[in-house]
Amino acid sequence: MADEIMKGWFSDVNEQWPGIAISLKLKEKIYEGRTKFQDIAFYETETFGKIMTLDGALQITERDEFSYQEMIAHLPLFSHPNPRRVLVIGGGDGGVLREVAKHESVQHIDICEIDDGVITMSKQWLPYAAVGYEDPRVTVHVGDGAAFARDAAAGSYDVIIVDSSDPEGPARVLFDTPFYSDMHRILTEKGVVASQGECFWLHAPLIRRLIAMSRGIFPTVEYAWASVPTYPAGQIGFMISSKAGSCRKPAREVSAEMLKKLRYYNAEVHEAVFAIPQFAKNAIFGEGA
Repeated sequence: MADEIMKGWFSDVNEQWPGIAISLKLKEKIYEGRTKFQDIAFYETETFGKIMTLDGALQITERDEFSYQEMIAHLPLFSHPNPRRVLVIGGGDGGVLREVAKHESVQHIDICEIDDGVITMSKQWLPYAAVGYEDPRVTVHVGDGAAFARDAAAGSYDVIIVDSSDPEGPARVLFDTPFYSDMHRILTEKGVVASQGECFWLHAPLIRRLIAMSRGIFPTVEYAWASVPTYPAGQIGFMISSKAGSCRKPAREVSAEMLKKLRYYNAEVHEAVFAIPQFAKNAIFGEGA
């Protein structure tokens, strides 16, 4: 990882996306330090608002975060007919919580984040995301998400959202078979999981492995994606795994009142994002997919 600032710019340079980088022009560095697990920094940028980096990798920007947060949350939530109990693993900035809380049917939200430093600092510097912690239905658990899933009772959740960082360091266990088996066990009979699914431009072999692994556990595994300008190659994917069939269409109506709260997700987008370019289908599902 490298957190390079040259002539007033932040550049995200990373071995996981060799040959490219995303750079943002800075106004100022707000904070730089270290949590128990990783380096953390906050900046004010010229055009993307306040941003957070972890170990030099860009995690969230004020300008475009809604696209990722809305899609990883609302794709699984609207794929379930009546989501009441939701588990968020990762997502320490609070943005996913903010989106889950928009669903009136949801009665309880657990979040398990391994790094309490991310939670504390996000509340201080990223209020646009951390507002999610203010919802009274939220219970915060600081710890290992894989261990939390392993210890949870069967049938505990209708929807699980895994807002993990890339598969290295403490997040690596969130991409392994035992974790997905535990998620299957703790879901209700119509349960849905949405996991951060990497970029098909850059990580096709990893995505293919994740899909094959998840298909050995869940009867239905699909891949959707969203446009996020400040993520590598401007695209991020979501693995949607379900115990009750395809999630390609919303299971509930997206009301006019809900649409007033949204900036990216709607019913048309829900269906469209499961369409994948042919080169990506071949790469992540196999030739002729």
